Amino acid sequence: MTGNEIRNSFLQFFADRGHQIVPSASLIPANDPTLLFTNAGMVPFKNIFLGVERPTHRRVVDSQKCLRVSGKHNDLEEVGRDTYHHTFFEMLGNWSFGDYYKKEAIRWAWELLTEVWKLPKPKLWATVYTTDDEADEWWRTQTDIDPQQILRFAEKDNFWEMGETGPCGPCSEIHIDRGPQACELANTPGHTCAVNGGCPRYIELWNLVFIQYNRNADQSLDDLPETHVDTGMGLERIVSVLQDVPGNYDSDLLRDIITFTEGLGEKQKRVLQSSTKAGHVSAFKRYGETREQDVSFRVIADHARTAAFAIADGVVPTNEGRGYVLRRIMRRALRHGRLLGFEGTFFSQVAGSVVQLLGSAYPELIERRNYLTEVIHNEETRFSETLDRGLALLEQEIHDLRQRNAATLSGETAFRLYDTYGFPLDMTEDFLSSEGFSVEHDEFQAALEEQRARAREGQKGSVSISTGLSDSDVHSSFVGDYQAEHESEVRVLLVDGQPRTDAVGEGEAVDLITAETPFYGESGGQVGDTGTIRTSRGDLIEVLDTLKPQPALIVHKGRVVQGAVQTGDAVQLSIDAPRREAIRLNHSATHIMHSALREILGSHVRQAGSLVTPDRLRFDFTHTSPVKDDVLDEIENLVNHHIRENAAVTSEEMSFTDAIQKGALAFFGEKYGEIVRVLRMGDFSTELCGGTHVSRTGDVGLFKFRAETGVASGIRRVEAVTGEGALYWVRQRERVLKDMGSILKGSEEDALERLEKLLSRQHELEKQLDQLQSQLAGSQSDDLASQVRQTNGVNVIASRVEGVDQKALREMADTLRDKHHPAVVVLGATNGAKVSLLAAVSKDLVPQYHAGKIIKEIAPLVGGGGGGRPDFAQAGGKDPKRLDEALQKVYELIEKDA
Repeated sequence: MTGNEIRNSFLQFFADRGHQIVPSASLIPANDPTLLFTNAGMVPFKNIFLGVERPTHRRVVDSQKCLRVSGKHNDLEEVGRDTYHHTFFEMLGNWSFGDYYKKEAIRWAWELLTEVWKLPKPKLWATVYTTDDEADEWWRTQTDIDPQQILRFAEKDNFWEMGETGPCGPCSEIHIDRGPQACELANTPGHTCAVNGGCPRYIELWNLVFIQYNRNADQSLDDLPETHVDTGMGLERIVSVLQDVPGNYDSDLLRDIITFTEGLGEKQKRVLQSSTKAGHVSAFKRYGETREQDVSFRVIADHARTAAFAIADGVVPTNEGRGYVLRRIMRRALRHGRLLGFEGTFFSQVAGSVVQLLGSAYPELIERRNYLTEVIHNEETRFSETLDRGLALLEQEIHDLRQRNAATLSGETAFRLYDTYGFPLDMTEDFLSSEGFSVEHDEFQAALEEQRARAREGQKGSVSISTGLSDSDVHSSFVGDYQAEHESEVRVLLVDGQPRTDAVGEGEAVDLITAETPFYGESGGQVGDTGTIRTSRGDLIEVLDTLKPQPALIVHKGRVVQGAVQTGDAVQLSIDAPRREAIRLNHSATHIMHSALREILGSHVRQAGSLVTPDRLRFDFTHTSPVKDDVLDEIENLVNHHIRENAAVTSEEMSFTDAIQKGALAFFGEKYGEIVRVLRMGDFSTELCGGTHVSRTGDVGLFKFRAETGVASGIRRVEAVTGEGALYWVRQRERVLKDMGSILKGSEEDALERLEKLLSRQHELEKQLDQLQSQLAGSQSDDLASQVRQTNGVNVIASRVEGVDQKALREMADTLRDKHHPAVVVLGATNGAKVSLLAAVSKDLVPQYHAGKIIKEIAPLVGGGGGGRPDFAQAGGKDPKRLDEALQKVYELIEKDA
């Protein structure tokens, strides 16, 4: 069976036993800030195990995309060095949420492995937790496994926990004996071939986790009200076993990608042979020839899968977060491509083979194929420009290390490779380790921290707040979109981030938290509200901003402008309603525009950042190339079409999982709770959003783009205005056009034509002026020939010229220097109160006379300064009266140096 067939047979086996086949969740964990990437099959079901969500189906089966490149599950360094580590892998799993339990899980696992996939029973071993008599009994009664091959292990091997506290339980693992020939440690002293003995002869195939306890903070265990089954089996590993190949990279899931890479190499070789002497082109390397080459082939195959799937799920290479991890992985693959002999770009084509191989199982790859290959190609092109220079530096450093008989590269050099050439530290280490060297980590970290400190110092205008409070200390509730005023009570006062128990008086800055508020706290890209808070005594606080540092905490940042305020005061909170209305229009337009971008540019468009203020909206999105003006017009037209539809804008609350399953898009930067707000606009937009919005799209009025730019690799940015802001922007441009027409003695309709004629005429006049300048310079050059003085065989000309610009002055100096070689030429010209000086020295005189030094000597005489190269220098000044004196000094300097 092929890898795709094995995946399908697993899904179908459990579907036939009442399981709902669910698609893989995204590699970007939904609403889980604790993870950069989905790194295990249980991640999408985490809230079910925690008891905060109810399952849609009691029995589920899936093949989950996983990425292990950060945190404790980080296999990046090992990828390529052996045949079984990966960054990207697929986790097959069947799940029971309070339905069946150990008996069925064990029986079905044995049935699938031995009756469907026909694995030899004598080679299979089962492990159970030390005290799990129930699982042990089911293995003995529900299967025909050899009882001698049921082993018991302690917590380290056979007890699963989600974290320090929370759901947990015993697990039962199934291992296969690959035979004594698979043991690479047979001759290692003290080694015994055994299950869980660190022996490559016995490998784990499947882990059946039985979630039945809750771990408390004191480490005690309580029974859960319902028990669950969570199983996980790496697809790559089971495929290699069923296909009877030595390792995961020899199965078709990865070997086909390696074969494609080999084919690219052969193709490149033929291209090189057609343009180079055949004898100078070595045969392209193939998989299986040397260990070093095999490492590179495996790295490229694994990382191509990672890049394709990550980009298809919305990650783009950047310098932070998920994007930085992706960039590191891609650059590691590109370096290994160079080691195999690839020149130019190749990695995007390898990623295309991933789409071809796995697109039937993961349709998002096919849907976003053009986008993901373009993102990879662009990143590859950019990095290749610095890769060669960085590698040259690294190779030189390795040479120097050998010369000094040293073993460690300085952290300073490693940081320069990182900062200047884009080499992540692990990539430098990867290259060095293959040559037997290491890196000085402390020096690297110190240099990195210095850079971060400089970046922090360079940040201006950043706003932060640390309340020292948690949701359990105090809550404040947002009372809704359309409430401009509300009465509440002051719960907490903070001054300089510290709680204040006494009154805060007039003129003092204060952070104020009330039980309820109509003020929207900055989140999801929407800026916070401003307004006023007035106590029942008439004291007044001006609210300058509103923040939301925690999901259930809204902080009003203000200043007491009259009287005083203290905890417990009854207050009237009033927002700046016109400002809120402008924000409302821009935020709603952001949703409409997001929908239009996806419809016209493609479903690969995903939000990568946003800012919604009263005067404009800014939206960052994933897209690889600039949006052309005519396409931008098309998008703008569609947005305004949806506005004119006057479609209803509705919202409802539901669980986060239900919202995502119903197709809602999550907005970048928003923090979502268990219950989320789903915003719908007509039939064209459904997104999660807690911001303030219009009741119908027609309220937005008018939408106009102001700009479209690039902000990072694969990220574009648009800015736009709406409502009165859009009308004002249009009127401003109308006014500019009208004024332009008036200046050009015409109407705004013919302003462009008149301007083009005027610029054409200006260009003609500039050409004529250049010709006249050249003629004038030429005639003055002839006149200056009579002023040549000879000093020790050197022709010296130091003279004033009139009526020429800087360009003509230089041409004169070059002409005179060449005509009277060997020569020192110094020319001066005036333009009103400004002086220009220029010196030119024949190159064979440079050792004796330095143009830059001559200029530095004479420029102060005309109230200026300057310098330049030994053969050419220039300066400016502001005292034309002393120009002749300055020029006369040139002769003195030449005579002195002679």
